[in-house]
Amino acid sequence: MNILTVNLLLSTLVFWVAARRYVVPRLPELSFKTVMFPILLLHSMRHLGLMFLAPGAIYPGLPPQFAYPAALGDLLTALLALAALLAGAPRTLVWVFNIVGTADLIAAITLATLHGAPPFMGPAYWIPAFWVPALLVTHYLTFVVLLRPAFSAAISGAR
Repeated sequence: MNILTVNLLLSTLVFWVAARRYVVPRLPELSFKTVMFPILLLHSMRHLGLMFLAPGAIYPGLPPQFAYPAALGDLLTALLALAALLAGAPRTLVWVFNIVGTADLIAAITLATLHGAPPFMGPAYWIPAFWVPALLVTHYLTFVVLLRPAFSAAISGAR
């Protein structure tokens, strides 16, 4: 059994349940910027993914085929989130941030699995075990808000 996969799935489930219970029901009454600013602030911290390149935060042997794309993808996403935040969350920039950030997480999860990265993550293990699930759920919420016309069907089951 891959413990990181279990941690990733269960943590994502916990964040999903919290979002469905406390955030999704309130989305119709909130403005785009009210929802997006906290999400963009959270993702602006994705520079923490650079820890996959930091000796001491990882164990020797972390596959570079995972470490570099994960770290640099997180940095790019953090910069896009910060740019969207500073620009006042224009929809086009939020779309770019959300697509790039979602693709980065999917790629990182895939590369970590393909290259056997978990045993070498060391103290940086908390990133995919805790941080990535929160990011996945907030990317989902961002897509829901960006697709507001189709949004009522997505939230109707949350009440």
